[in-house]
Amino acid sequence: MQRWSNWGRTARAVPSSVVTPRDTAELAAAIERAGRDGRTVRALGSGHSFSAVGSPEDGCALDLSQLSGIISADPGTGLVVVRAGTPLHRLNTDLDGLGLALPNLGDIDRQTVAGAISTGTHGTGAELGGLATQVAALELVLADGTEVRCSPEENPQLFAAAGIGLGALGVITTATLRCVPAFTLAAEEHQAGFGEVLDGFDELAAANDHFEFHWFPHSERTLVKRNNRCDGPPEPLSPVRRFVEYEVLENGLFGAVCELGRAVKPLVRPLNRVCAAAWSARSYRDRSHRVFTTPRRIRFVETEYAFPRERIGEVLRELRAAAARLADPVMFPVEVRIAAPDDIWLSTAHGRPTAYVAVHQYVGMPHREWFDAFESIAAAAGGRPHWGKMHRLDAATLRERYPRFDDFLRIRAEADPGGVFTNGYLNRVLGPVDNSV
Repeated sequence: MQRWSNWGRTARAVPSSVVTPRDTAELAAAIERAGRDGRTVRALGSGHSFSAVGSPEDGCALDLSQLSGIISADPGTGLVVVRAGTPLHRLNTDLDGLGLALPNLGDIDRQTVAGAISTGTHGTGAELGGLATQVAALELVLADGTEVRCSPEENPQLFAAAGIGLGALGVITTATLRCVPAFTLAAEEHQAGFGEVLDGFDELAAANDHFEFHWFPHSERTLVKRNNRCDGPPEPLSPVRRFVEYEVLENGLFGAVCELGRAVKPLVRPLNRVCAAAWSARSYRDRSHRVFTTPRRIRFVETEYAFPRERIGEVLRELRAAAARLADPVMFPVEVRIAAPDDIWLSTAHGRPTAYVAVHQYVGMPHREWFDAFESIAAAAGGRPHWGKMHRLDAATLRERYPRFDDFLRIRAEADPGGVFTNGYLNRVLGPVDNSV
C-alpha cells in the first residue's frame, strides 16, 4: 500500500486504501464505504502540516487532487468558488488572470485550499485575519455521505466550526472565497536590532498593511519586512537578482550552511550570527501573491503559537534567554507575525488581537529542547498552538484556551457521530467523539 509522509517528515502512515475521487458523488461513496467497513477517513492535502493532523494512519486516504480549479468567479462581488483540492499557488495564478487576489496570504503556497483553511493558515497584518476569515461559504460531505452547505446565513454554527475544522467535521468540497481586485505591494526589507523592533512593535504594526520580522536566535539582529499596497505598475526584482537571492542564497547557500551546522555543532552559534549579518536590504514592487510567498526548498520542523499581542515583547525576551541556555543550538530563524481578532471557534486569533511566533529547526538537527522551552513560555502566556504545527497539548488544556471549544465538540458529534473523520492527533487535541456533549 502507498506510504504517506508529510513535508517535514514528522508524520508517516500506511493507509489501508487511497481513493482519488473525480467528483462529489465518488467522494461521498468512498466515505460511506469506509464508514460501513469501520475505517476512518482523512483527506490528503499537500502534507504541509508539521503536526499529524492530516495523517490517514491505517484508514482510507482521500486524494483530492482531481477536485481542483475555480468553478466560478464574480468580479463584481469578488466571490470565487474554488474546489477544495486546488493548490494555493495555482489559485493565486488563476485569480491574477481574472484580475482578482486574496487580500492576505502566508509565505508558503504549496497547501491546498481545504488544508490551508482547515488548519488556520495565516499571513500577517494588524487589520487582517487568516485565510479562514476570507471564506464566505463552504460545502462539505458529512460522514453519512450527505453534502451540506454552510455560511453565516445558512447553517451558521456549522460554518463557525468548519471555518477551521481540522477535517474533523467532514470533507470540504468547495470554498467560496471573498477576493479583492488584484493589487500591487511595495516590499521593504531591512535589518534592525532585536530590542529596537520590540520597542517599536506597535508602531510598526499600525503603520504597515503587512508587518513581520525574522530573528536568528543566537544573534541580536532581525530582518524587518513591511509590505504595503501601492499604486503604479509592478517593479519586481530582476530575474537574475531574484534567482540569486532566493534560490542561490536563501535556499542553496543557507542549506549548505545548515548542513555544516548539523555536522559541526560548535559552529551553529557563529554561523547563526553570520547569517543574520548577511541579511540584505530589499525594495521592490510586485503583484501581491509574488510578494507574500517565497520558495521554501530547505526542509525544517516547526512549532508556532499565537499570543495576546500585548504579550509579544515578554514572550520574545524569554525566548531569547532560553536560546542562550540551549545545549543544542538552533540553525533556523524565528518568525513573528500579527493578525486581527476573529470569531471562528478554533481560530488561534479567536477574540483577541494576536501575535504569532514560529520556531523552527533544520530537519535532522535536535529540536526537542528548543521546542519544549518555547512551549513552556507559551503555556505561561496563554499561547494557542497552530493546528498544523508541532505541539504537545491535549484536549483538556486546549479547552482552557478556546471559549467555544465545547461548542465545536457538539457540532463535531452531530456531523460525525461515529468518528469517521478522526485520527490519533484529533483524538489527542479534541478527544474521541462524544455524543453526550
